[in-house]
Amino acid sequence: MLKNDQYTEVTYNQKYIVLDVSSKYLDYPTDPILNKITITIQSEFMSTDLEKYAHIPLKQLSNRVWRTYEGGALIDNWKKTNPEVDGNTPEEWIMSTVTARGNGRPENEGLSIIQTDEGNLFLKELIDSNKELYLGKDLAQKYGTTGVLIKMLDSLERLTVQVHPDKEYAKTVFNSEFGKTESWYVLNTREIDGEKSVVYMGFKKHVTKEIWKAHFTNQDIQGMLDCLHKIEVKSGDAFMIYGGVPHAIGSGCFLMEVQEPTDYTMRVEKTTPKGLKIGPEGIHQGVGEEKMLECFHYDTYTQNEAIKNWKITPETLEKSEEYTFRTLFNEKHTNCFGLNELLLDGSYSIKGNGSFYVAVIYSGDGIISCNGKDYEYTQGDEIFISAAISDITFTSQSASKILLCYPPS
Repeated sequence: MLKNDQYTEVTYNQKYIVLDVSSKYLDYPTDPILNKITITIQSEFMSTDLEKYAHIPLKQLSNRVWRTYEGGALIDNWKKTNPEVDGNTPEEWIMSTVTARGNGRPENEGLSIIQTDEGNLFLKELIDSNKELYLGKDLAQKYGTTGVLIKMLDSLERLTVQVHPDKEYAKTVFNSEFGKTESWYVLNTREIDGEKSVVYMGFKKHVTKEIWKAHFTNQDIQGMLDCLHKIEVKSGDAFMIYGGVPHAIGSGCFLMEVQEPTDYTMRVEKTTPKGLKIGPEGIHQGVGEEKMLECFHYDTYTQNEAIKNWKITPETLEKSEEYTFRTLFNEKHTNCFGLNELLLDGSYSIKGNGSFYVAVIYSGDGIISCNGKDYEYTQGDEIFISAAISDITFTSQSASKILLCYPPS
């Protein structure tokens, strides 16, 4: 709680209170703590009629998240933010009701914030005001939450070798309904120190649990990398990464990651490639090293088998002179989430299906027509479209690439 000598002015009206806080105590605007304090104060005084926002497209404020690796310049480029800088916020979390895990980090880091007429609100707060209206009846009754997490991820360095839990492990070990099956859609790449962009995934044929444990115990990083298939990637490549499959994203990858809504990551490297030490919680999430090693599935594959199992070929569903509508991840691959892509040079209408979805504007600009009103969209926008919206039309003013993300089916 702020003390009287930590702010210089208090203003208020019927809707909110604003504290003029000294930068000695809060590093505005980059410190998420300020958002937390402002929103907490506003929520006690503003209107409780939050259901009205379910009937309009909702834009998210930028939501960068601290991670153990560096990157982010290509996110700045996508957002048209200057300067384009690599640092320790290499991920943009989109429409998130999930907090990021990390010792010493702000407790609300990772939660998405929506702009409204009454100020900025957590997406979670809007959804909780009427879950069926925002999420859809089926999703609200089954999960009571979005059931999905979307990220933009840009890696200056290789990420640590890691694994995420499948649903059975997550339920048993973390008492969670969700594991962390995820998908990668590569949007752009860049060479770092002359190295092309690659990903690592799946155990090679020679690997056993005993070999893997020995590499972990000895912290033989090259030995661990040599256990995984190394696959060069380019823009347009798409991969499914199921819970239990070992993997690592190489340097120079800018991708969209659609995943189950948790931040459970089990790492086998105790030091990042840039030399950052990772504490025990970051390695095994508090369950211990032996239990962490049980998270891996020790199935082995040839490289051709790995690519056949996990690399996805997009499929065109509709095409005209004005648009191409493609599906990337769908029920053929997982029931945890979905991702489609709309390439637009004209107009395209989407009928609601009783559930929310999210539109991420990768490029272009134009107009969204919804319930008799028009709203502008532009490159870098992240838009939540509630289940209450029965139909919506995108009309491009410049050629647009719109990524449409869906919750569990």
